[in-house]
Amino acid sequence: MSSRTGGRILVDQLRAHGVRQVFCVPGESYLAVLDALHESGIGTIVCRQEGGAAYMAEAAGKMTGQPGIVMVTRGPGATNASGGIHVAAQDSTPLIMFVGQVARDMRDREAFQELDYRAVFGSIAKWVVEIDRAERIPELVSRAFHVACQGRPGPVVVALPEDMLTETAVCADAPCFSPVVTRPGADDMEALRRRLLAAARPIVIAGGSGWTARGVDDLMRFAENFALPVAVSFRRQMLFPADHPNFAGDIGIGPNPRLLERVRAADLVLLAGGRLSEMPAQGYALLDVPGDGGRLIHVHPGAEELNKTYRAGLGILATPHAFAAAAAALPRPDAVPWAGAAASAHADYLDWSNPAKITTPGALQMAGVMAHLREAMPADTICCNGAGNYATWLNRFWPYRSFASQLAPTSGTMGYGVPAAVAAKLLAPEREVIAFAGDGCFLMNGQEFATAIQHDLPIIVVVVDNGMYGTIRMHQEREYPGRVSGTALVNPDFAALARSYGGHGETVRETAEFAPALARTRASGKPAIIHCLIDPEAITPARSLSDIRRAALAK
Repeated sequence: MSSRTGGRILVDQLRAHGVRQVFCVPGESYLAVLDALHESGIGTIVCRQEGGAAYMAEAAGKMTGQPGIVMVTRGPGATNASGGIHVAAQDSTPLIMFVGQVARDMRDREAFQELDYRAVFGSIAKWVVEIDRAERIPELVSRAFHVACQGRPGPVVVALPEDMLTETAVCADAPCFSPVVTRPGADDMEALRRRLLAAARPIVIAGGSGWTARGVDDLMRFAENFALPVAVSFRRQMLFPADHPNFAGDIGIGPNPRLLERVRAADLVLLAGGRLSEMPAQGYALLDVPGDGGRLIHVHPGAEELNKTYRAGLGILATPHAFAAAAAALPRPDAVPWAGAAASAHADYLDWSNPAKITTPGALQMAGVMAHLREAMPADTICCNGAGNYATWLNRFWPYRSFASQLAPTSGTMGYGVPAAVAAKLLAPEREVIAFAGDGCFLMNGQEFATAIQHDLPIIVVVVDNGMYGTIRMHQEREYPGRVSGTALVNPDFAALARSYGGHGETVRETAEFAPALARTRASGKPAIIHCLIDPEAITPARSLSDIRRAALAK
């Protein structure tokens, strides 16, 4: 051991824990860390705004199951990044944010950009800590990694006083973190088996985080052995292949009514890994709160989540992949009374997700766009999106067929898709990456397109432009029909914007133009924007704005 600065000790801990890249916006409050990163071998991804950097780190956590790392400066840097902390909290994503802090002898004076990080982030982070002594960095950083990953995963905020990072200390590095895996007991699995075989109309809902590719495979085996229909929770569509004959669809915003009927009619609901929060629970109306009693089996890695909202008939404390392995090992029954339910549910899904059945106002049909993407893009394409009605087209009509292929916030944040796509292409350069964004959504973090240019990451951004904040306009027409206020937008030429950055740009106004535009985009090898101009009336696959307004006025 030798004497090292706090900045060097911190970076050495990141290496010890297997960190390969950090997402950051630089700041003077942590210059010592930036200096230590210089020859560390850790990739430093320089972003254009702290919110985008935090979303990239959150997306990395989603894809890998390891904590995404974001570094920001104090004060406004930290508050800019708070959106990413909130996404990681609601999406149960492991993330660690290292943030600069004022020098220790200046605290509590409201020094330049000073914040009380425990007060600011205490309600959304799993843990907030400020490291006062350099020799404690290995201990507290190790704890940060474990807290971020164990139980219900989530974000951790680590504050770094500027002078602590430049002081020297002699200390040993911590060993690589190794999260504790909670596994279901034999009694748990026997109780599940008995309850399952006593059911007549069971369904599985997969959700949450902490899954692995092997865990998804095990879930498939379990579903096949017991002929179970499997649905996925809101924006967790990558947890079960859409082309699997047991796949029943997703439960989120505007789900298939037949799937909702199936869940309501089920006499056993196996909720594996998720919380079934407001969006998938249809405003907490899909299951009874607090007690669905005997029909709910809830599997979750966080003890604090079991029986928190829903009183389960059986609660199983286990990480999703460990539970799936145990479920796949259950003996296959000779026969089940619900035979044929999975095939029926899958047929309902195929009918619901068929873009050929949808026609909307305007020359550019997003259903046609999705139909072409399904034909043209590889099955393992990584699809990213933020929030807005445009996401309906992706969520309903893109068939997710491989693990780690969906990056979308269950928290419903705008501006997520482009940063997520940057992170995805960095982590999986061999795969195609598409970000979907509305015109409003894109301009919230569209500057991270410059990050894709800087790091030579050929992402494809499909900007769905209807000249308004479409979701809010839809709600506005439903609640205050004809009184448009605060939702209209004037937009740039997004294709020209892409070219100004040094990327490739395409403009699409009619359905027939999309296929050749996509082909040219993929051939360019550059980060690209395909600017899709749609009719504002085409607000959902099923209803136009005028339909919604007329229905509201008729009340």
